[in-house]
Amino acid sequence: MTLHEFDLIATDPDTSARAGVFHTAHGPVRTPVFMPVGTRATVKGVLPEQLRDIGAQVVLANTYHLFLRPGSDLIAEAGGLHAFMNWDRAILTDSGGFQIFSLADTLKLDDDGVTFRSIIDGSWHRWTPEDNMRVQEDLGADIIMQLDQCPPFPAEESAVALAVRRSAEWAKRCKDSHVREAQALFGIVQGGVYDALRAESVERLGEIGFPGYGIGGYSVGEPHDLMLESLAPVCAHLPADKPRYLMGVGNPTTLVQAIGLGVDMFDCVLPTRTARLGTAFSSEGRLNMRNARFARDFSPLDPACTCPTCTGYTRAYIRHLVNTKEMLASTLLSVHNLHFLIDLTTRARLAIEAGEYGAFMRAWLSGPGAEDY
Repeated sequence: MTLHEFDLIATDPDTSARAGVFHTAHGPVRTPVFMPVGTRATVKGVLPEQLRDIGAQVVLANTYHLFLRPGSDLIAEAGGLHAFMNWDRAILTDSGGFQIFSLADTLKLDDDGVTFRSIIDGSWHRWTPEDNMRVQEDLGADIIMQLDQCPPFPAEESAVALAVRRSAEWAKRCKDSHVREAQALFGIVQGGVYDALRAESVERLGEIGFPGYGIGGYSVGEPHDLMLESLAPVCAHLPADKPRYLMGVGNPTTLVQAIGLGVDMFDCVLPTRTARLGTAFSSEGRLNMRNARFARDFSPLDPACTCPTCTGYTRAYIRHLVNTKEMLASTLLSVHNLHFLIDLTTRARLAIEAGEYGAFMRAWLSGPGAEDY
């Protein structure tokens, strides 16, 4: 095993789906993989022990939020994120660029870096790509992301072109300044829905060279079909021997389709956010657990699921917890929704290894719940 090597285990004969293993300092990550989001060094409402029990291989944390509070220096003093949050498997930190650029009215941007305002106390902070690397090195994650510029949708082609150029230049500066060898630094493809700009971004990042590549600039308001259409050529041109990470996408049907295009890694707040709103993923589609039809339904949340929620609790009980605003409702639904996506990617991997992913994808897309996501 070589650290940061990606072993391609199997490819599907009918699609571009692949199964692989990415080697991190905290163990191998088997792909395709869904990674729960723990923005502030915690997956909301879920214990690390529960995450391990449902098979989570990687947990995300966010550099922007942890830099502001409690501070990357404090986390470094604690021994890094693994010790701080009691997680002994792999961790990925997003650079925080998405959060900074989503607050466009509170930033000042130039080619050297970005000045942004804290959402906590209004204080101003300055990040260059080099600064961002120092913060992520303090946090100590296994996989870290370059600082990039993420334009919104829609955006003029000229603005997206500038973001592609700037992000590529920042990628080079991130790589040149990054010194923590145990961390894998991923570049991030930008380009919005402009195929030529996506191709340019892939080419620029390829010339720099990274152990893996994030595919950014999606989930910013673009139509679903347009995202998939522009995603296909990106996957086709990224290096086959490096993992491909579609950032911020967690819709089950999108996952199935994106795996078919050759994506390996996914993350999203969707499963835990919808859980806190009383919604469950299921093989039947989304379930609104406030619905009166569950009041005397003593069957499992999803009879096809083997997670702790489904093997121990009924729809009637969960509906009661949701409607009385009990904390346990969010925990049980979060555990289930996360397991649903982790299990989905695990079953996708098995189908790829069996050479049957095409059939797996067609069965999912024609299933009873696919159109509900």
